[in-house]
This record gives sequence, C-alpha cells and structure tokens, in this order.
Amino acid sequence: MGKSITRKIIEAHLISGSYNPGSEAGIKIDQTLTQDATGTMAYLQFESMNIPEVKTDLSVSYIDHNTVQIGFENADDHQYLRDIAGKYGIHLSRAGNGICHQVHLERFGMPGKTLLGSDSHTPTAGGIGMLAIGAGGLDVAIAMGGGAFYLTCPQVIKINLIGKLSPWVSAKDIILKVLEMFTTKGNVGCVFEYGGNGLSSLTVPERATIANMGAECGVTTSIFPSDEMTLSFLESQQRKNDWTELKADADAEYDRIIDIDLSKIVPLAATPHSPENIRTVKDINGIKVDQVCVGSCTNSSYKDLSTVAEILRGEIAHPDVSFVIAPGSKQVLENLSRDGYLGKLLSSGARIAESACGFCIGNSQSPPSGAVSLRTSNRNFSGRSGTADAGVYLVSPETAAAAVITGVITDPRDLGIEYPLIRVPERFIIDDRMIIFPEDIPDPSSITVRRGPNIGTPPSHVPMPDTISGEVTIKVEDRITTDHIMPAGFRMKYRSNIPKYAEFVFEGVDSTFHERALRIKSGGKHNIIVAGVSYGQGSSREHAAICPQYLGVKAVIARSFERIHAANLINFGIMPLTFKNDAAYAAIDQGDEIEIPDIRNTIESDKAIIVKNKTKGTEFEVLCDLSDRQRKILLAGGALAAEK
Repeated sequence: MGKSITRKIIEAHLISGSYNPGSEAGIKIDQTLTQDATGTMAYLQFESMNIPEVKTDLSVSYIDHNTVQIGFENADDHQYLRDIAGKYGIHLSRAGNGICHQVHLERFGMPGKTLLGSDSHTPTAGGIGMLAIGAGGLDVAIAMGGGAFYLTCPQVIKINLIGKLSPWVSAKDIILKVLEMFTTKGNVGCVFEYGGNGLSSLTVPERATIANMGAECGVTTSIFPSDEMTLSFLESQQRKNDWTELKADADAEYDRIIDIDLSKIVPLAATPHSPENIRTVKDINGIKVDQVCVGSCTNSSYKDLSTVAEILRGEIAHPDVSFVIAPGSKQVLENLSRDGYLGKLLSSGARIAESACGFCIGNSQSPPSGAVSLRTSNRNFSGRSGTADAGVYLVSPETAAAAVITGVITDPRDLGIEYPLIRVPERFIIDDRMIIFPEDIPDPSSITVRRGPNIGTPPSHVPMPDTISGEVTIKVEDRITTDHIMPAGFRMKYRSNIPKYAEFVFEGVDSTFHERALRIKSGGKHNIIVAGVSYGQGSSREHAAICPQYLGVKAVIARSFERIHAANLINFGIMPLTFKNDAAYAAIDQGDEIEIPDIRNTIESDKAIIVKNKTKGTEFEVLCDLSDRQRKILLAGGALAAEK
C-alpha cells in the first residue's frame, strides 16, 4: 500500500515511536516560529534550559500581534525578543514586516519540512507542503533545544477538490464549506490532506487560506502537495532552490476520503459566534453592516487585496461602513503600491492598518456596540473583536468588498459587474531588511538580555500531590475557547506577568473566578474546572494553562478536549480528565467538594481514575489516556521539571 504525504513526512522525521495512528510518536522539528503574544514565555522557558543556541535548521521570532504599543509592556517584550534572538541564533522579523504566517510562507517555508509554531494557525504553511503544527510555547522551546515534538500519530482524511470555482467564489468559501461538513469538534487527531484535479487552479496563497482555517476544525494540521503551482510561487519569491516535488502515492491509504465539487460551492459566511455556523451569503442577504475588515493571516495576500481593490474601483465605502485593510506583510503592501492597487484602496475610503494581526485578536478596530462586522479572519468567538455584543461574520474578500459598496451583507454575484481577473506577479519585490538574521549579529555572547518590569519568570512546578482535593471552582458549557479562559485584546499585554494576567482568567465568563480560586488555594485546597464538549478551542496560547496552574488548578474534567490545550495542560501539571458519560457531567455542580484519591499511584500504574463528589456522596470514573512520557510530566508537575 502506498503512502500519503503526511505519512512520508512523519516517517522521514521520526525520532521515537512508529507510524501507527493513535499512538504517540516523536518527530524532529526542522523549523520553529513564535509570535510576540506567545514568544516571550516560550523564550523564558528556553532560557531556563541553559542551551547556548537553537538547534533547529531555522527558528524565527515574529513581532506581529501586540504591535499597538500603548503603555510600556508590549514595547518591553519586543525589546526582550530582539535581545533573545540575537543571543541565541534566532531570526527576528521586526514589527511592521508582517504577520508570521504570511511572511513565513513568503520567505522561509519549504516543502517536505516540519514546522512547529506557538500559534494555532501555524498549519497555514501546509499550503506550501510543510507538515506545520501549532503547539504551546513550551513545546516549541523544547524543539528549539533539539528535543522531539510528540504528537498522536494522526488519522489522515483525504479531501479531493474537484473541478473549478465559479466567479465570485474563492478559497475562503472552500474552507467554510469544509467547516460546514466537519464542524469545529470531533476532528482531534486527524490531518486534512488535499488532492484532486481542482488543485491545478489554486495558488499557494489560496491553499494557505484553506490550510489556515483547518485549525478551526481542530485537526492537527492540513497539507497540500508540492507541485508546479508551488514551484511557481517559490520562483516568484526568488526561492526556486527551496522547491521539491511532494505528492502522495497513487495507491496511498487514507482513513476517509471526501470529494468536494468546487463548481457547486457558493459564497458562504460563518455567522456569530462560531466558525462552524455556516450559511450561504444569499440566505443572510440584506443585514446592515457597520464595519468591514479585510486582512489577517487567512486573507491578506496580494491576490486577496488586489481583488478587493478591483471590485471597489471607482466606488467609495458606504457612509455607514468603517472599512479597514490590513496587508499580510510589508512585501504585500509594497507590491500593491507598485502595481497601483494601494491607490485604488485608498480612493475607496480604506483605512490602511499595520501589517499585523490587529483586528483579528481584538487588539485594534473593535466595532461599535451591537455592531455587525464582516471580517476575512478566521475566528468570530463572542467578544474576540473587543466588543462583547458585536456580531462578527467571517467571509471571503469578495463578499467583504460587496458589503463595503452596499452597506449590507450582499452576495457578490449580485453586484452586476464582471469578476476581476488578477494577474499575480511572476516576481515580487523582495526586501528582507526588516528581518534581522543571526549572521547579522557580530558577537552574540556579548548581548545582555533586557527584561522590563512586566517580564517575570516561568512558573514554578509543584509535583503532583498524592490526592487532588478541592472544589469545583467553575462549571462551564460546551465550546469554551482559550479566549474565554484567557482574554486576548488589551489584556494580552500582561502575558509575560503571570500573577497579573491570572487576574483575568475566565473574566468574560465569571469575573469572580480569580478571587474564588485564590481563596481556595490559600485554604490549602485545589481548584478543579468542569467543562463540556471541545474545551480549549482556538488559540494555542499556553497561558490558558499557565495562569490556571498559578491559581492552583490541578485538574480539568471535561466532556472532551481540543488537542493543543490538552497538551498544554499536561505540560503545566494539570490533569486533563474526560467524563465517561454525560450523566456524570450533568450531576456535578460548581461549588461541589471533589476528591481524586491516590492520584500519583493511579497515574503510575495506569489504573482507573475515580472521582469522589463528597458534597453529593457519589463517585464516578473518568478517563485520561496518557503515554509513559506524559505520566512522567504530570508526576513531576510539568514538562520543564520532567526535563531536569
């Protein structure tokens, strides 16, 4: 039986284990990326390992998230990141150079290589044929130190894209269709591998859009072949020598095969407040729009923005619409300017934002109260925009442009104009001067790393106690995201100061959680979180584990977990426990006194884990599927402690 692309790359990078879906495997990581919202903590953890320089082929530190420098905190973090990069042999992409995923695709991505990033949308690089995986910052730090990255060897789902898209339908509509089919839950431990004759008309940036939002389905990653279209993209980036052909064997084995007829896809939208709430644009036609934001790591390429510029040629933004454009990179912006598209966008009333994450993470451009915001980004969780009661719709650049003109949600096919055909340059303007390369640093050993007053140290690790005994500090429903656990936006400036950031755990869900958790911890008891389905959706932000750990959380009992967050909980010594049945979840309440006896011995011997509800006088069994490596980490109280 032949091999899939996924299997070929994993087997070529195996350090431990074997290619056996469902079992744990350790793989070598060729490249890593961090961004400033997660990078400081990742590098604090790397420093604690006392390794003189990174051991990967390439590691890049991007400053792209918290570039709005109100107060000293973000600027201090950026200063720290520059010093760390220079000292340890890390490439630094400075603020203004662009969004990590867009820049990495342009300048560093290589087919057949592995990439580990402290950002959940790292799979964007799957569009160029990389096995690109999002993870917590500690996993990335370990990989930079030469350690293996451990993952559950995935099931591979083949998605055949057949035929060709109709005018006014684009790559964003393809991934929204995939989300409609697979939803945001139930896909943990899977990889989406794309194929089919429809790939011949999809460029690398379009493939990257699709791979990017596979993260919303909860898959480990998404990957495309490396073919003539990939070669064309790398030639346009003057990186032809980085190309290698990569394809599945004709008789490759897959766990499931899905066909999608591209000609049957219509303009789609993800409606509030989840990427899985898919409707046709025609169905929601006419809803008044207050804001349109085009950009983010999902849709900020040259093709995306030049298409918007051509649709808006000669038009001006509707008086009721605030129209924002955020190019994905400095390169995109420079090439738009060279080819006249930037002027067209400005003439249409576009507000040009930084080449940064900005509006996507609620760091800027928050909409008015109760507003409707159309965005080409990837997440529309409640409150993520920075406005609690705003309704965010995720759409294609074409649908976004139609709303700019009309002031309401409009199927772009109804504009009555010809669909613009954009000629992507054969060669882009390339200017890497906003990247500081390790070879640019004359004497790394002489660098003194500067730490502002908001930058703390990695949290200490306390070994797993013999018994977990405490209180259900909070009980939450299904689909709690890492944004619910640790708010992004303006709160994220405290990411390097764990005691301060911990004050905002579950802020938008229950603002009294922090106070209650500290009271329980100070009383010598443990905090326990109870949750529903798909706990920990969204960002790879490991602070959603670090801050609860700081507050004394020792266990999360959920109906199910998302991959990255479950791994982060283990890395910081928190037990991720799963209810065996829904009845047990229904029977437990916030405030119940809970005990999990003899937990150390239970972990070591892999016995059944019994939870005693002392308030109700009941007990129930929970599940915790752990490898031997994960047992060692939990017993030590965290991954850093286990490494020592």
